[in-house]
Amino acid sequence: MSFILVTGSSRGIGASARALLDQRGISVIGHATSASDADTIAADFSNPRAAQLLWEEALDRSGGNITAVVNNAGLFETNRLDRSDIEWLDAWEDTLRINLTAAAQLSRFAVRHWQTKGQGGRLVHVASRAAYRGDSPAHWHYAAAKGGMIAMHKTIARAYASQGILSYAITPGFTDTSMAGDYLDSRGGAGLLADIPLGRVAQPEEIARIIAFCALDAPASMTGAVIDANGASFVR
Repeated sequence: MSFILVTGSSRGIGASARALLDQRGISVIGHATSASDADTIAADFSNPRAAQLLWEEALDRSGGNITAVVNNAGLFETNRLDRSDIEWLDAWEDTLRINLTAAAQLSRFAVRHWQTKGQGGRLVHVASRAAYRGDSPAHWHYAAAKGGMIAMHKTIARAYASQGILSYAITPGFTDTSMAGDYLDSRGGAGLLADIPLGRVAQPEEIARIIAFCALDAPASMTGAVIDANGASFVR
């Protein structure tokens, strides 16, 4: 039996992805900062050791049969320029650690594991349109983290494709989660929808379908691809 590790699986996009993979008959190991069920591993990514402990526990539970990792966990908080220097720096480092460094650690552990076993595997990175178009003046850190995730993803794809280790990335725009809802409310709510030609934000289930496709069905030739899902609010 093979397993897929999904980080940030307790709500929003991660919960939808977990549910859809379950429907496909896939064994999913979930992750949350605080575990709520026996199939979810608790790990607080603000702790530098948390990603390693999560990986080791997931590997043990799976009997060494993790075939894909979905890097979905994220932190989206404002960080105003007029905060004190230490507050601004703390927020920057927390966001980079949770959104990028933990994903990098898990990707490294997975790549090394698959190399040792002599088998392929798949990484799916949930980034953001902010990686390309930036974000609000209070979200330098978030945009930087997601831009870093895309650069990391492309590097992984180029480096390990010959070993059957594939990497895919998704860049959603606004998605109907509590995280995005708070942001929309703080910046005028419905007024921001005018920037989305589709006329609405994405549903978590829509992004989950893309995650499942990348984790299970996407052809190997797609490795390195970045899939936009933002209602045409940013096109490349």
